[in-house]
Amino acid sequence: MQFKQFSWQIAWEYPVFRIKFILGMICLIGIILFIPHFFASIEAREGIVLNDWVLAEIKAVDVSLYIFIVMYAMVALLLLRMSKNTSICLTALWSFIFLCLARILTISLVPLDPPKGIINLIDPCSVLFYRTHAITKDLFFSGHTATIFLGALCLEHKKEKIIGFVAAFIVGVLLLVQHVHYTADVLAAPLFCWLCWYLGKSMAKI
Repeated sequence: MQFKQFSWQIAWEYPVFRIKFILGMICLIGIILFIPHFFASIEAREGIVLNDWVLAEIKAVDVSLYIFIVMYAMVALLLLRMSKNTSICLTALWSFIFLCLARILTISLVPLDPPKGIINLIDPCSVLFYRTHAITKDLFFSGHTATIFLGALCLEHKKEKIIGFVAAFIVGVLLLVQHVHYTADVLAAPLFCWLCWYLGKSMAKI
């Protein structure tokens, strides 16, 4: 069942919607509580440094401001659409849950140290989400690129989708410019995003 044709008040009257939404919020809160401990262990472990020929050709430049302008503009757009469309809300909620779980899995399985010449990306929201100012070993795959790409997949209007995909591309490039991620981290993000979006969309339809 799809809930986009209903207002939140009407959609909330459906038990299946309430269960999906409440369960999703519980899962998301659980992930948020777990993430700081997970990344503390990741930062403490040793990983390998990849020989990335693309990064070797790029001079590291601090472009944090531009990354956050693009990223949080897209997040704001997605939240706006979620507030008005219950279908987008459920899809985005569960897709993001699957995305977080996928990153936890891949980061655990692929121990990497930061690229050479990295300029730390100080995310203003990392203090709330990670409870630290800088995380450098959450590498495979790129969370910033994935979040924007996932948002683009969840949006319904064609122009907004295109804007979202372009924004994801821009952020992916900027992350490489700042040497925050390896090329493989950025290229892999859309693939995992599509899978997580498919699972999230399927969950929203059950």
